[in-house]
Amino acid sequence: MIQASVVGATGYTGMVLSHLLSRHPQVRMHALTSRSYVGRGVAEVFPHLRLDAQYEPYSAARVAGSDVAFVCHPHAEAHLVAAELVEAGVRVIDLSADFRLRDAAQYAEWYGFEHPYPDLVDEAVYGLPELYRERIAAARLVANPGCYPTSALLAVAPLAKRAAEGAVIIDSKSGVSGAGRGATDKTHFCSVHDNFKAYSEVGHRHTAEIVQEISLLTGRPTPVSFTPHLLPVDRGILTVVYLPLAGGVADAASLHGLYADFYADEPFVEVVTQAPSLREVQWTNYCRVCVRPDPAAGLVKVISVIDNLVKGASGQAVQNMNIMFGLEESLGLEGKA
Repeated sequence: MIQASVVGATGYTGMVLSHLLSRHPQVRMHALTSRSYVGRGVAEVFPHLRLDAQYEPYSAARVAGSDVAFVCHPHAEAHLVAAELVEAGVRVIDLSADFRLRDAAQYAEWYGFEHPYPDLVDEAVYGLPELYRERIAAARLVANPGCYPTSALLAVAPLAKRAAEGAVIIDSKSGVSGAGRGATDKTHFCSVHDNFKAYSEVGHRHTAEIVQEISLLTGRPTPVSFTPHLLPVDRGILTVVYLPLAGGVADAASLHGLYADFYADEPFVEVVTQAPSLREVQWTNYCRVCVRPDPAAGLVKVISVIDNLVKGASGQAVQNMNIMFGLEESLGLEGKA
């Protein structure tokens, strides 16, 4: 059995992880830590989890008995915990952004801190299984991707080598849970209900991660124009990618076949012929993708949908754990989360 701990278990990602791990047939819960709910039972804080455990304060000594630790602390804080746990011999899956960027110098620009562990930044493996499965299997430290980047990269990957030079345009809409449990004026019910708006229209932090990975896919520096929006729903991300192709736009059947072949062996990517909706993937670890030619505009449009808390965060983290420990990739992720 895998001994697993969740560090920061009372945010949305930590809560979903606790649920997924508690029902995983090859996992035994080792420690669930929290800064706000120490001593309180899981079922008291989240009655729907029905998990007989208590939250405890984090200490490296306590978590060091784990085979794997999921670090769910905020950006610019998680790296401190991740580094000491890796040093203690624990395999770490970090759900913050603190190891997603491959150039440690970029953290000052995008996240406002000088990264103190550039060696671990170099070592960390970007945890998108569909692209980096073999490296994930051997990793000590996996940087779980962001929710927006997951939806965008799975949409772009099959066509990246055929992309024309120029900007890739990414238009994404997310449910409110993507902003975390902490309420703000922007995410308050009265602000979100019956409303719809763009935010961080230029310079959203996930842009750096998306540019990094798309440029690796295309094989050249590739500009990205990314615009996120806030939907008045609990969960889910719908992304539309507008991709110019070199050599002209193929027909719909050819594009669909290209995507179906690319993802033929992927357990959690479904290539569909009709534009998918959020409801089709909410509470699951699936990504649904539909590709559409737009020859009049000289573009291909790719629509993807994921659940931001599952494939966009906690479910993908469990998928990465399964790969790291040589388990069936879908184990513990069947059905609804």
